[in-house]
Amino acid sequence: MAEQKKGFFHVIREKYCKGCGICVAFCPKQLLVLKNGKVFPERPEICIGCHMCEYRCPDFAIEVKPIEEKTEAGNNVDNVDLSLPPEAHHG
Repeated sequence: MAEQKKGFFHVIREKYCKGCGICVAFCPKQLLVLKNGKVFPERPEICIGCHMCEYRCPDFAIEVKPIEEKTEAGNNVDNVDLSLPPEAHHG
């Protein structure tokens, strides 16, 4: 059996990112950069999973996930269903 890769990856919702740079400023490992007005994880392999970028983003444009959750879609969420499951709806 192959050993599972450990670490984190970033889901970037480019439609929501307005390039404010808040996530870049709060990343303690300085792995995020702005390219063409959008955030990009330049060195995702050094991510420690602190979620500071995710917590500080005012537009919910970035999410940090364990590498085990990475799907064939990679970190491009254009083809990923981001809707909440029915049990997550309150009321």
